[in-house]
Amino acid sequence: MRCLRLSLLILFCGTQWLFSQAPTEVVLDSTEVENLNEVIISATRTKRQLASVPLPTQLISTKAIAAANSIRLNDILEEQTGLLMVPDYGGVEGLQMQGLDSQYNLILIDGVRLIGRSAGTLDLSRVTVGNIKQIEIVKGPSSSLYGNEALAGVVNIITQTPKTGFGGRFYYRGGTFSSNDLSTELSYKKDKLGLYAFVNRFSNEGYDLVDSDDVNTVEPFHNYTFNTKINYEFSEKVKLFVSGRLYRQVQDNVASASYDGESQIDEWNFHSKLELKFNESWDSQFEFYATTYKAEEFLNDTAGNLFSYSDFKQRFLRPEFRNVFKPNAQNSFIAGVGMQFESLQRTDFFGYPKFNSSYLYSQYEYTKNDEFNLILGLRFDRHNEYTSQLSPKAAARYKFNDKLAVKGSVSYGFKTPDFRQLYFDFTNATVGYTVLGYNAVTTLIPELEANGDIASLLVPLSVFEGNLKPERSIGYNFGIDLGIDPKLKINLNLFRNEISNLIDTRVIARKTNGQNVFSYYNLNEIYTQGLEFNASLKFNKNTVLTTGYQLLYAKDKKAVQAFKNGEVFARLTPTSPAFALSKKDYFGLLNRSRHMLNFKLSYHMQKWNLDSNIRATYRSKFGLYDNNGNGYLDAYDTFVSGYSIFDFAINKTIFEHCKLGFGMDNFLDFNDPQNISNIAGRIVYGNVTIIF
Repeated sequence: MRCLRLSLLILFCGTQWLFSQAPTEVVLDSTEVENLNEVIISATRTKRQLASVPLPTQLISTKAIAAANSIRLNDILEEQTGLLMVPDYGGVEGLQMQGLDSQYNLILIDGVRLIGRSAGTLDLSRVTVGNIKQIEIVKGPSSSLYGNEALAGVVNIITQTPKTGFGGRFYYRGGTFSSNDLSTELSYKKDKLGLYAFVNRFSNEGYDLVDSDDVNTVEPFHNYTFNTKINYEFSEKVKLFVSGRLYRQVQDNVASASYDGESQIDEWNFHSKLELKFNESWDSQFEFYATTYKAEEFLNDTAGNLFSYSDFKQRFLRPEFRNVFKPNAQNSFIAGVGMQFESLQRTDFFGYPKFNSSYLYSQYEYTKNDEFNLILGLRFDRHNEYTSQLSPKAAARYKFNDKLAVKGSVSYGFKTPDFRQLYFDFTNATVGYTVLGYNAVTTLIPELEANGDIASLLVPLSVFEGNLKPERSIGYNFGIDLGIDPKLKINLNLFRNEISNLIDTRVIARKTNGQNVFSYYNLNEIYTQGLEFNASLKFNKNTVLTTGYQLLYAKDKKAVQAFKNGEVFARLTPTSPAFALSKKDYFGLLNRSRHMLNFKLSYHMQKWNLDSNIRATYRSKFGLYDNNGNGYLDAYDTFVSGYSIFDFAINKTIFEHCKLGFGMDNFLDFNDPQNISNIAGRIVYGNVTIIF
């Protein structure tokens, strides 16, 4: 708190002094409407203007991130239309996109994969935004370019690159819960050589939303991020890019008053790319990427004796070669070939599993005078553990005039069974239940039977002699872009995602202790559908309003039929008579909200070089549990009420090279610790940025 009080005092005194000075003419941050002229790469793997991409895409600029005073990736993503940060049962936040869980989203940094899904969820709070140039979001299946995990969409975090000359930036933010975020970046570019370095330290003393238990909602932690880049131009036709990233986090691990310890995460990646430009029509890229993610945690008892230990170590390596051929202004081709090598060493795992795969992809693009754009893509993946996958895509956009354009796409995606679903070997020491991966069942069930742990086998072992199938999706999107007025821009997108071979869990055996043995299987078919609406209104050169809305229906096809047939029942009380439910009583999948809304009002006071904004997000009611025990979320279950989060931020530029900021996140202090563990309550902060 001392750091927070000091930073706020400096901010207050400095602002008062600055307001008494003559205004400056220099404006570093403006609130001009983003008219979609920015370049996006992720949608097509080629540089394209955002407005011309025939796919549902979003771009978050450096300016937008800075205006919100965000410091972690999850903070900025949860304010975007159709995106929701959802905590899992371990408290880790994952990204839900168009109603699909976090395990179906591919997260990239500079076009290469971020790994470390310990339970299917990728923790995005570990990614700092201090060195982000822009964030690109592509919605809908994108396996035709990116392969596995891109079943719901892709988020590509593009980091800063060296700038001409020598320069740098210093940033500090202090806030509630003794939160401190400190970062420094240096950049140098001259002639053929470009160098970039970034370091960030983030710490938090944690917080507790539930006073009745012995543990904090979030335990104290600190982490570091290091990022370096080297660009070298051998000639106009030969360029080399090399980057490295290191991340480390240490956090207290407290299970109860009797058991405590520590957890540690270490991550590193190496990325290199050689670009060869043969002529104006043809260039090639050789890319190599390697990364490792390691997580360890332990618990000691009150006497200091080791009670439990677990580790998670994942390795991923990918070489790739691709060509881009543009014979003329209307036609372009991209083709690539690559291999992926992945391994996982983890406590409670059966063996030391390894995944090896190879792939081919190609894409054709036709453009006619900025009026018509067509994209056709196809990818083939071959894997050592599952059947080969073919992922096509087709997308088109037609611009009628400066005020109206329509676009549509059909694309396929897939997600292979992960290591956990295939090789898990876990027994809860307290309760006594067991979870086995699909490939581990035929070996481990006989061992449990030999030890006298199995009372009855509910699913024959012969069922597990085949392969667990990859989950597949087909996504449909249809969008309309409207430029009714230079000051008003509207985008509407209708979407539907259908997933087959959904991987779920089921009871395969009863144990002699009364508990169950679970494993994974292909069963359900689900769909998510709805619409997304985005609008930007520029009242004048200083005031801009942006808003977004998502309507979502996310349902299980089998459940829809069961309700329609009158096969699902409920009781008002445990002793009251059961009655049949109808189709209208089925709400859908757990943890999905029918309505989500966001808005942002930005104002620039040119006289004082002051930028301010107020932001709000709304999430309607959703269900977390099947309270009446019929296996579905229906109108007679208990729902979590809808809620709104309001934030505001103020930034003041000084002498062109310094900026002071102040703000409150969740200033109405909303929290619901029983149902929503990732909302901490009101956060007050102050920050300072120095550019040199």
